Amino acid sequence: MHRVLVIDDDATARRTLERFLTREGFAVTTAGDGNQGLLAARVDQPEIILSDIYMPGMSGLELQAKIQEFAPHINILLMTGQDDMPTTVKAMQQGAYDYLTKPINLERLKRILTRMIETQQLSEQLDMMKKTEAEEYKLDNVLVGRSPQMQEIYKIIGSVTRSRVTVLIEGESGTGKELIARAIHFNSPWKDEPFIAVNCTALVETLLESELFGHMKGSFTGAIADKRGKFELARNGTIFLDEIGEISQTLQVKLLRVLQEREFERVGGEKTLPMNARIIAATNRNLKKEVDEGRFREDLYYRLNVVSIKAPPLRERKEDIPILVTSLLKRINEELHTKVFKVSEHAMELIQKHHWSGNVRELENVLTRSVVLSKSDVIEESVLPIASEHRNSAKHYDWNRSLADVDREHIIRVLEAVHGNRTEAARILGISKPTLYAKLPVTKREEKPK
Repeated sequence: MHRVLVIDDDATARRTLERFLTREGFAVTTAGDGNQGLLAARVDQPEIILSDIYMPGMSGLELQAKIQEFAPHINILLMTGQDDMPTTVKAMQQGAYDYLTKPINLERLKRILTRMIETQQLSEQLDMMKKTEAEEYKLDNVLVGRSPQMQEIYKIIGSVTRSRVTVLIEGESGTGKELIARAIHFNSPWKDEPFIAVNCTALVETLLESELFGHMKGSFTGAIADKRGKFELARNGTIFLDEIGEISQTLQVKLLRVLQEREFERVGGEKTLPMNARIIAATNRNLKKEVDEGRFREDLYYRLNVVSIKAPPLRERKEDIPILVTSLLKRINEELHTKVFKVSEHAMELIQKHHWSGNVRELENVLTRSVVLSKSDVIEESVLPIASEHRNSAKHYDWNRSLADVDREHIIRVLEAVHGNRTEAARILGISKPTLYAKLPVTKREEKPK
């Protein structure tokens, strides 16, 4: 019979879990706080501990650290009603098996315990990772969300920060892929090393190669001095390759060598340089499909896809929208020196109904414009740029239009809003300028680019 220790200062929650676990065939002991739980763990040596995080005296995170000093083989499940990102990341960094939010879903708890026991049967002595000593890094653009999808991302972040494993982040434009990459870097032991971001669509192939690997003086026209590349500048930190699916086959081969050999040469150079940085790649494409269709190397795909993170589109986590709005408004007001922190009930309803094809980036853009146009400290429906769009669509929506037509119409509207500035339009839409140009109608393409 497997032994479980339940630690919770809430007597009702403690009794509920005790009854449930006993019915499931576990031998259960309980404790009312961290100190009692620590003593019970020393005496009873349970296989599993289910502990609350926020308790008087010793917290669940402190308890977890102490238990791992003398019994690293005990699997610990942490639970809390405050499901925020920093706590989730810290719990997973310290080696928690999983993280549960209250009220506890008993069926989910049962599944986790079953999986945990199966793992224990495969290995009696699990190698528990030691607690990282890095303090919580406060990002300017912090990841926000309490949806199940975001909770899973926080758990992965907490797990991968303990090593230099390569990570592939997939998701639509505007879903916060770079924020996820930054969260991994700045919650790792190497947070004081550089975080270098490279947009793989911003430069032509020859310049991108020089940007990544550096070059030697005279290696090509215009190379008037030696230049260190991003891999060299990243040192022991992180290099973030955004839109990795856009790079050429030639660069794919060179990047594969870097991942395999952990070394590279500058363009025109002969000296081999070590590559010590972690690589995090991101794409809005389906890379597996690109591999199947011959546009992306299969061996490079598997080298990049050691750990995969799926950034969910905003329409699939609409429960996060209210707290996203609060977080974004705080940052927008700081940048614009304004004080528009409130959203009317009707405006919020409209925001939550919107499809958000541009995801969080589109939401931020809409809120920024609304703050600028607002006449008070409250965003009303009348200043939301999406309001008229919803009114028109509700009255007469043309269901016969293709997705390409809808895309083109939206692109044209954005171009009109930024007075034809294609660089700004591409930034708002979250696509490269070549992609923007390709999506425009022929008549628009023939106009002089700005």
